[in-house]
Amino acid sequence: MINKTAIIDPKAKISKNVKIGPYTVVGPNVEIDEETEIQSHVNITGNTKIGKNNKIYPFVSIGNDPQDLKFQGEETKLEIGDNNKIREYVTINPGTKGGGGITKVGSNCLFMVSAHIAHDCIVGNNVILANNVPLGGHAYIGDNAIIGGNSAVQQFTRVGKSAMIGGMCGVVRDVIPYGIAHGNRSVLQGLNLIGLRRKNIPNKEIMILSEAYKEIFKNENLTENLSNLSKDFLKNSLVVEVVEFIEKDKKRPICTPFSK
Repeated sequence: MINKTAIIDPKAKISKNVKIGPYTVVGPNVEIDEETEIQSHVNITGNTKIGKNNKIYPFVSIGNDPQDLKFQGEETKLEIGDNNKIREYVTINPGTKGGGGITKVGSNCLFMVSAHIAHDCIVGNNVILANNVPLGGHAYIGDNAIIGGNSAVQQFTRVGKSAMIGGMCGVVRDVIPYGIAHGNRSVLQGLNLIGLRRKNIPNKEIMILSEAYKEIFKNENLTENLSNLSKDFLKNSLVVEVVEFIEKDKKRPICTPFSK
């Protein structure tokens, strides 16, 4: 059902059973898949592809120009997966030429009021961005990560799988998978044990990760600590994820218990 006051460009590709509310505007290069519900006063433009069964609330802006002075109107993309809830005043921008040309959002996410996903971000599945959380350009947010209200993620920063960020935190360093960080500027406070248990990961596996965590972050010399890490720890897939995350981009600062 499409409300008669909605403005839908005839070139837009709207699948069956899509609901579009009053005064919503959909541009010519937009694709919206089945069972998605778009409420009133939503603006969707650009080369934007939206998956199935999403629910988009009033005053959301999706696909408009990146907030990047280097953007010169080049053709870039935005892709959003399935089963997401995108609450009021959320903004999601497409990519830029300098960042790979695409912003990607996974499935089963919740983006609360006034969250912002900037250009060239990669957001995984089952991610929660609480109220007023902005992601700077090129940020990477892993699956099942939760970012608390009024926290801000700096551009190019990575937040690993199942990490949890406390409220009102400036995330300026990469946060390891399964880590918990909070503070005025992000400081690693330990592991997200509750999140691990909710995923039904065996206690034995969690205990091994906890012991490896102590060795990796026993002092500020992460390079030496990783090189001295017992090979027995590397038989644990959770530990391997953390080690690979740290070593993947050695130019990026890592959030540690010693972060300032």
